[in-house]
Amino acid sequence: MIPEDQKWMHHALALAEKAQQQDEVPVGAVIVLNNTIIGEGWNQPISSNDATAHAEIQAIRAACLKSNNYRLPNTTLYVTLEPCLMCAGAIIHSRIARLVFAAKEPKTGAAGSGFDVLNNHRLNHHVECEHGVLAEQSSQLLRQFFKARRQ
Repeated sequence: MIPEDQKWMHHALALAEKAQQQDEVPVGAVIVLNNTIIGEGWNQPISSNDATAHAEIQAIRAACLKSNNYRLPNTTLYVTLEPCLMCAGAIIHSRIARLVFAAKEPKTGAAGSGFDVLNNHRLNHHVECEHGVLAEQSSQLLRQFFKARRQ
């Protein structure tokens, strides 16, 4: 973990809260290059009627537009929940160098929990992965969201 990890994960958590305010699953993501945000996003599949509008995809799209490149080398993606298979594929294709996620997703996580796509030896790009940064805050936000949905 580097000193900035908590700072950027706090920002991702604020974006997750934005998703929650829109009745979306509270997941937020931010992409950083040279200690500067180049893209951010939060879950929006319900409000946008777009199954691909996960926080990571939104952040990747914004970062690619800002950098005028479909590749994002030397960047770090901070996300409040372990990416799914779709998002892991997008992370690989965009060549993000490092992923830091807060909470693990044991059922559908693709960064080591359910699957380990990001470091599959058959792929030509591997992503440095770290997890657990502000995991309890992220998990609590998710638990509160789903508890409220069940009531």
